[in-house]
Amino acid sequence: MPAHVKKGDTVYIRSGDHKGTTGEVIRVITKSQSVVIKGVNLRTKHMRPSQRNPQGGVVTIEAPIHMSKVSPVVDGKPVRVGFRVKADGSKVRVARKGGKDLAELSVVHGARK
Repeated sequence: MPAHVKKGDTVYIRSGDHKGTTGEVIRVITKSQSVVIKGVNLRTKHMRPSQRNPQGGVVTIEAPIHMSKVSPVVDGKPVRVGFRVKADGSKVRVARKGGKDLAELSVVHGARK
């Protein structure tokens, strides 16, 4: 089954330490069903000096959050996601409330032949 969020979506965090915040999805990790959101769930990592990073030091990175804890935002409000097959055979993501397509990235797959 396709994921209800994609890279570039603006999402609302529904539960956890960052409940109530919104942010943009940077990366979707399908294997662990999690997403990385810009500026949310920040963790500090102590890096050992290496050839790539001769200084080492402390780096702040975004840690992943499980997909079930986030919902896409449409018109400033979080919505549940459904899928609709159009007449040409393409499958798109649709907001359950209002029936709007979710952004220009809503096409799950193109038209079927």
